[in-house]
Amino acid sequence: MKRLSLIVTLTALFALGAYQARAVPRANSSTQDSTGDKAKQDAKAAGHETKNAAKKTGSAVKKGSKKAANVGAKGVKKGAEKTQEGAGKLEDKTK
Repeated sequence: MKRLSLIVTLTALFALGAYQARAVPRANSSTQDSTGDKAKQDAKAAGHETKNAAKKTGSAVKKGSKKAANVGAKGVKKGAEKTQEGAGKLEDKTK
């Protein structure tokens, strides 16, 4: 979960930095409107990219968690089988 929040935070900071770098007004006022519109579009695109990155990261975390749970369950099952085998051997020795 820490990795997800770190990735989302870094992506958001990168998007904010890109937005600020492009949002600097120019001295010529006639190009200011088109620059402002472009900055809005860039910020919107960065927001979509951030959202998509967060979705992909969340999906990867979900998949990894399921995989880890399955591996853990297999380990527990194997451990239970080994314990049962050991108990059976001990029972045979005590007879």
